[in-house]
Amino acid sequence: MTPLTFDIHACPSPAYVVDDALLRKNLELLGEVQELSGARILLALKGFAMWDCFPMIREYLVGTTSSGQDEARLGAETFGGEVHVYSPAFTEPEMEVVLRYADHLSFNSPGQWRRFRDTVAAAPRRVSCGLRVNPEHSTGAVPLYDPCAPGSRLGTRAADLAPEDLAGLEGLHFHTLCEQNSDALEHTLEAFEAKFGHYLAGMQWMNFGGGHHITRSDYDVARLVRVVRDFKARHPHLTVYLEPGEAIALNTGYLVCTVLDIVENGGPIAILDTSATAHMPDVLEMPYRPEIIGAGEPGEKAHSYRLGGLTCLAGDVVGEYSFDAPLAIGDRLVFTDMAHYTMVKTTTFNGIRLPSICRIDEASREVRTVRTFGYVDYMQRLS
Repeated sequence: MTPLTFDIHACPSPAYVVDDALLRKNLELLGEVQELSGARILLALKGFAMWDCFPMIREYLVGTTSSGQDEARLGAETFGGEVHVYSPAFTEPEMEVVLRYADHLSFNSPGQWRRFRDTVAAAPRRVSCGLRVNPEHSTGAVPLYDPCAPGSRLGTRAADLAPEDLAGLEGLHFHTLCEQNSDALEHTLEAFEAKFGHYLAGMQWMNFGGGHHITRSDYDVARLVRVVRDFKARHPHLTVYLEPGEAIALNTGYLVCTVLDIVENGGPIAILDTSATAHMPDVLEMPYRPEIIGAGEPGEKAHSYRLGGLTCLAGDVVGEYSFDAPLAIGDRLVFTDMAHYTMVKTTTFNGIRLPSICRIDEASREVRTVRTFGYVDYMQRLS
């Protein structure tokens, strides 16, 4: 993470703050990958959907991929370009909406394709349809995020697929990775081609899904380019898509928050105006311990604290950290890498307000508040 170059007191608290300069750095790399590999890269809205940034992102990427009707509409109306949609299952009313916006539509099962193929054919605009498949090749370490785990509902296994199931379909789609390097893609692709490669001759496109940590510092970009180019050489008639979400916003943003109180129970506990469960849920779901600017591991620096959130959930704890100086009420803390899978996953549990959303100008480094949230945002989620 680049050292802080903005005024942490220039935004509300709590606030997600996205640095345009860091975002552009990621996008430039993704643009190079597109050019060198020949793959077309989509922004996965499930990971990062801050649409105020879309004018910058669409300078580099070809479109968006979504998980249903509302993401599809958001992508079409605020990003443009290609709109790709996948869901484990669609309802008939949702399908009517999706078909207004989708350019590519991936079904999870042959049953869903059979159910909706006539609806797709009757749509006023042409939609290219495909099938998500399950290569049954696990490469991740966290079962919660493994679409190839035994009993997975995501994608169709080779054993459950017959050639007639693909009639009318134009593409295949797999999504198996989570925060992984290009070696995982290469091994997954080998498993995919072994099980499904004989179906590719009749297809027009291939989607390698997301989970590619392309903008991480140790990611093997050259290997990714080689893997894609080799695949395209074997199947020159196919257009290849990648749809990362996290890689777009990786290490581009912060969560700025404030110490509200300090209590004692087996050591000092700082209560913050933010929440792990409501504002950064992957901290508890993954789980992981986010970094804080200027903080260290517990015991590393002179003053150690447990950092707790603002909700009534007993386990709403971010983790334990140490600081050079004692924390005081009113101090601001800055969590790093808080742009992806945060804003899209927040809740108003306990009626706690959502963090504001801000951007840092590339040149001036001034902080602009894009959006704040209040009572109406909480109230309108309920009835």
